[in-house]
Amino acid sequence: MIKYLGSKRSLINWIVDTARQIHQFAPLHTVVDLFSGSARVAHAFKARGYFVYANDHNTYAYVLATALVEANRDRYPPETVQPVLDALMQLPPTHGWFTQRYCEEARYFMPENGARIEAIRNAIERYTDPHLRAILLTSLMLAADKVDSTTGLQMAYLKEWAPRAYNPLMLRYPPLLPGEGKAFQADALELAGQLEADLFYLDPPYNQHSYLANYHVWETLVLWDNPETYGVARKRVDVKCRKSVFNSRAQARDAMAHLVHSIRASHLLVSFNNEGYLTREELEQILREWGYVACFERPYRRYVGALIGIYNPQGEKVGQVSHTRNKEMLFVATKSRAVAEGLGIAL
Repeated sequence: MIKYLGSKRSLINWIVDTARQIHQFAPLHTVVDLFSGSARVAHAFKARGYFVYANDHNTYAYVLATALVEANRDRYPPETVQPVLDALMQLPPTHGWFTQRYCEEARYFMPENGARIEAIRNAIERYTDPHLRAILLTSLMLAADKVDSTTGLQMAYLKEWAPRAYNPLMLRYPPLLPGEGKAFQADALELAGQLEADLFYLDPPYNQHSYLANYHVWETLVLWDNPETYGVARKRVDVKCRKSVFNSRAQARDAMAHLVHSIRASHLLVSFNNEGYLTREELEQILREWGYVACFERPYRRYVGALIGIYNPQGEKVGQVSHTRNKEMLFVATKSRAVAEGLGIAL
């Protein structure tokens, strides 16, 4: 999976084990992940046998969900897909707008890898099968992520090339799973009331940090639209206008309340942390209006950029990191009294 701010990589077992505990008292068959991002959690739910609906409003996230949740490995096995990836790897490098912008004007990738990315991406444009196309784009994103020169965010790039940036780009078969799923690209507030499932998993943006701003290169790589850009980081100009209400302190609480009350499910899992706009008490109040609620906390290491430090666009250290750990909160809400009693949730 790609490096991702807010990734639940080390929390996956906690999340799915909590769902398994619910399953002991009320069998679960369907799960909705309304803010799927890198699709890591949705992928984990699918791996455990649930039918998963994965949604995100960013195009790169929708592509990841299409490959990792919706596509069926049985229909796109390695022996079918890997020869396509191998053929793409044989293409001669192409030095065009992508290489110039993201490898020379900005330095996310070494120019040699940038030109490989550009040639491969141009060729993927010819594939019309939506699932195969998403699989190829996912392979390309995963490959590019392994040779980038960032701390895991695309708000900036490292002053000196990261050691991994010197490695050659390699396309590999993505971790597809057998079985069915469904990917959506929609506003979570609009989609929530249209879906029905046993369990909804919510992991909305916590604060002002926009996922589109942090991963604008992936958005451009998928859209392949040669966008107008700005600043040293060469961000897409639509980063300025494609905002989520969850990135607004003034709107986040009302948005969360509206979202929760529109959900048609028996159970909710809500992932949040103590650096977010909403407090534990505010979230518990919103969820108590929906069902029985419990909150569990765990300490969590902050993203790698916080450990490295704070730098300006010139690569100069300009501040001190206040802390390197936070608290991750997992809220369990259920409409079932039997489940609440089974989980020891106060009634």
